[in-house]
Amino acid sequence: MKVEAKYYEVFEGYVQCKLCPHKCKILPGKKGICRARVNEDNKLWAIDYGETTSIALDPIEKKPLYHFYPGSQILSIACNSCNMKCPFCQNWEISQMDASTQYLSPEMLVRIHKEHPSLGVSYTYTEPLMWFEYLLDAAKLIRENGGKNVLVTNGMINEEPLRELLPLIDAMNIDLKSINPDVYKKKLGGDLDTVKRTIEISHKYCHVEITNLIVTGLNDKPDAIDALIDYVASVSIEIPLHFSRYYPNYKYTKPPTPVDILFYAYEQARKRLKYVYLGNIHGEDGSNTYCPKCGSLLIERMYFRALIKGLKNSHCAKCGEKINVVL
Repeated sequence: MKVEAKYYEVFEGYVQCKLCPHKCKILPGKKGICRARVNEDNKLWAIDYGETTSIALDPIEKKPLYHFYPGSQILSIACNSCNMKCPFCQNWEISQMDASTQYLSPEMLVRIHKEHPSLGVSYTYTEPLMWFEYLLDAAKLIRENGGKNVLVTNGMINEEPLRELLPLIDAMNIDLKSINPDVYKKKLGGDLDTVKRTIEISHKYCHVEITNLIVTGLNDKPDAIDALIDYVASVSIEIPLHFSRYYPNYKYTKPPTPVDILFYAYEQARKRLKYVYLGNIHGEDGSNTYCPKCGSLLIERMYFRALIKGLKNSHCAKCGEKINVVL
């Protein structure tokens, strides 16, 4: 299904999309970088409205969101588009290539949500911000029917559409892929300043967690890791930061992230931030939540399962420390 896009401008001979920082100038019959917007008759159309590649019921920890209703399940859906070109993308079959889809109206989404023990809906797997018009409609209905809306996103969206969407969003996991603007521009097809702005604005509206995939030969040097930690701390030491281990995928064939690099990042971040986690790697210390004041175990996790042990009304049951967790 297609609907007219919300953010674009018409010029002689082309239209310019205003949804993300690419600001694609799209000729008649052509698509933007995300493949989800096309110029037809000098209008910009979102041709992916409700077109869904995947649907599943996931643990909220899989997003990963460790501080947002831990232990709950959430309905998860994906569009067939992305506005970045990460060469190591783990979902490249549905983010970087045309894939088969099935239309899922906002009303149908609500019905499925109600039929399952779901916290709400997570728009995930690819880049949900390219589903912008659908997000506005679906998230509004999900909210009206008692559900939560979660975005798992690269953060590549312009400020005006972001601010229109945020009142409908309850939580976000934002990928901060590197703290180096050249890596974003030359390797990933993105814009670091836009992602940082998304983090800084969104943090004021909803629950935010950040994921950094440490990729061999790309962003795995200690100074790059330290700079990323410094940035997150400058926004808020309360933001949970997830370091995730890279494995070869898509066009990127370098070996998996060395384990010692992951643990270096984990230990360095714990000096600056209250909540730090490791993903795609075994080890209890990298997945459990501890009180940043007294060290008590608050949430124990294993393979996306979470057991609340030391929390009482979002406070440490032992020392009373306020914990940044939504229960």
